[in-house]
Parts: sequence; C-alpha cells; structure tokens
Amino acid sequence: MQNLKRAFWATLAILAVLWLIAEPSVFQSASFFARRGAIVQLSGILAIGCMSAAMILALRPRWPESWLGGLDKMYRLHKWFGITAFIVAIVHWLWANGPKWAVGWGLLERPVRGARPPIENPIAAIFANLRGTAEGMGEWAFYATVVLIALALIQYFPYRLFYKTHRLLALVYLVLVFHAAVLIRFSYWTSPLGWVMAVLLACGTWAAVLVLLRRVGAGRQVKGRITSLQYYPGVRSLESAIEVPHGWPGHKPGQFAFATSDASEGAHPYTIASSWHAEKPGITFITKELGDHTSRLREKLCVGQEVTVEGPYGCFTFDDDCPHQIWIGGGIGITPFVARMKHMAMQEEAPDWPAAQTVDLFHTTADVDEEALGKLAADAKSADVRLHVLIDARDGRLTGERIRQAVPQWREASIWFCGPAGFGEVLKRDFAAHDFPVKGRFHQELFAMR
Repeated sequence: MQNLKRAFWATLAILAVLWLIAEPSVFQSASFFARRGAIVQLSGILAIGCMSAAMILALRPRWPESWLGGLDKMYRLHKWFGITAFIVAIVHWLWANGPKWAVGWGLLERPVRGARPPIENPIAAIFANLRGTAEGMGEWAFYATVVLIALALIQYFPYRLFYKTHRLLALVYLVLVFHAAVLIRFSYWTSPLGWVMAVLLACGTWAAVLVLLRRVGAGRQVKGRITSLQYYPGVRSLESAIEVPHGWPGHKPGQFAFATSDASEGAHPYTIASSWHAEKPGITFITKELGDHTSRLREKLCVGQEVTVEGPYGCFTFDDDCPHQIWIGGGIGITPFVARMKHMAMQEEAPDWPAAQTVDLFHTTADVDEEALGKLAADAKSADVRLHVLIDARDGRLTGERIRQAVPQWREASIWFCGPAGFGEVLKRDFAAHDFPVKGRFHQELFAMR
C-alpha cells in the first residue's frame, strides 16, 4: 500500500511542480480573473493527468505489477486516479463556468480586454480557432464522465452493465484529450510540463484505443475448456476445472486470472484454486454466488464449454523466509490457500519454501458445507498445515487475540489475509496495536476490481 500512495501523490506533485515551473508568475497575479485562469489550467492538467494514468493502468500492464504489489493493488490505484480526476474535473468545471454565471448575475464585472495581438505561430493559430469547439465538446464529455464514474462507484449497479458502460470512458477520454490539447496554454508545450503531458496523453490515447478494440490483456489470453463442475450447496460455491492445453505460462499459488465464459458479460477475476502441473495443464476456480453473474454460473456453465482465461496476475504468492506463516481465509477468500496447499503437497519432496517453515491456516465462514470442509481438511493434512475452522454461528468471530492465543510464535510469523477488506483492516490494526510489523509482514489481497 505504501508504494500505491507514493505513486499516487508523486503523480499529483510532479504535475503541480511542473506547472509552477511553467507558470512562475502565478503568485504575482493580483486580479481575480488572472487567478481564475491559473486555477482552470492547473485543475485541467491534474484532471486529465489523473485520467491518463487511470487509462494506462486499465491495460493491466505487467511492468509496474511487482513494485505496486500486484494487479489487485494496481486496480486500487486506478480507482484513486479515477475518483481524483472526477473531483478535480468538477472543480475545473466550476472555476471555468462559475465566474461567467457571476458576471451574468451582476456579482462580478467582466474585465476590459484590449485588442489581442495577432498569432504568428501557425499551430497556435489553429489551436486558437479550435477553442470554441474544444470547450463545447469538453463540457459534454465532462457530463458524461460524471455519469460514468458515478455508475462505476455504485456497487449495486450490475457488473454486466458496469462492464459495458465503463468502457465508454475510453471514448469520453479521447474527447477530453482533444479538449486538453487545444486548451492547455500553448506556451506550456515547450516546457517540461508540456513534454510530460504529451507522453501522458499519447500513452492514454493508445490505452483508450486498445480498450475500445477490446484488446486489453490480449497477449495473456488462452483458450480453455471446462472439464468438470462441482457445486457445494452449503457454501453456495461452484468449483470449475478448466483444461488449458496451449499457451498458459503457469502460475504461482495465490495468483488470479480473468475468465470469460460469455462475451456479453466480459471478463471476471477469480483466484486460482489449484497448483500448476505442466504435464497436466489445468486451472481450477472456486466461485461463490455473490452477485448477479456468479449466481447464474451454475445454470450457464457446462462441461465441454470453451472459456477464455487471461493471466496470471497478482503477487499474493507466499514468498518470504519467515519461520512461520499465518494464513487467514474469510469465506471464499480461502481459495488462494487451497492452491498453496495443493502446491505444497505436490512439492513435498523438493520444497521451494524454507524447509523449517510452519503454517497455521484460519478459515472463518458463515456458511457450512461438510464436503467442502472435508476437502479443505484433506488438503491441509497433505500439506502439513495446521487448520483452524471457525463457523460464525458456532465459534463466534475470529479476532487477533484468538489468533495470537492459537499461534504462540506469531511475532516471528508473516500474515497472509484474503477475505472481506474491512475484516482485513480490523485485523491489521489489531496486530499493529501489538507492535507487529504490518508494513512488511501483513499481506492482504485487495480483491475488488471496481
């Protein structure tokens, strides 16, 4: 999370500092309208800069994934940039239009402007002639952005509709690129700010085109076929085994992938619940009925059906040299730990983790399926993992204190959590209050893609 915050604030700070370098006389402006012009420029640059960064991250690029902690963290940064662009764009719109309204209402006096000198630079002249068009198109694009980002933030908005409407932001972004390129002060383009903005707008435009062409992650997609389906009614979860005979590069336990079974629904992310066998290439997903899409999977999927799998993604891969690991799986968050246990059982003769490392797995759940719990217990036994199952109605809530009582060596351990984000934050704060180094040894999957 620290690298996410660094990337976010560094982006805003760099754009603001570069703008100050390009506009050194900003603090010398005494008139309201001169300051208003400066604020409009700065807010516009920050808004389109954040939107460009969000658009680039929408491509699911590989290069920043390890530094940012995985694609799940990158999507959190994507969301921060989107929300910031949304808020700053509103500020930009208000400063651009508010003074005009105030003049119309008689609250402000329009400044007296003399004759404008002729524009000698031919490119600047072209941009000047396009100002009216850019302002009009930008205003309508702003309204569309407000609606589309608001829909993205409404969790009750169905995912299948979110998938379709969110892609429209790429088209709106292209209109805003035109708006920004024309209305950014022309003198900025020869300064470091202009160079950085040119790169951001060019990369964002390329990303938007790929989004519109549905080419996001195309280089990491393979065709697969469903070989088996098993439903666990007690926990309302479906286990799907998929054969991926060609192209899948393999995955580490704890990683996830996007699966597409219906093009109209788009790709959905699922944690992989199986280890990787090169001689028997396959992937297993376990999906819980949590929303409109997952609730219909049992009726829509069938053995032999073709699916597209994209990945693998994520850095929740259990890589550390701590003498002990504590795993916490809340509900369907148990899936990465199932994959890890299967991998440990397979690699028992040649472990790729510290030989003396021990593991305690806590699985807390409100739902019960005896067959699923039996398989979990068998996986834990084969991997020599100490399993603690807590059923809410029977055992109460899992707390940091219960974990510390069950695992005396918790101070030397690393903690790996996958489950509801709020539950994870509560446990993290609890352990931090007991001087546990959560920044370095509390690993949390942020599995929320919108």
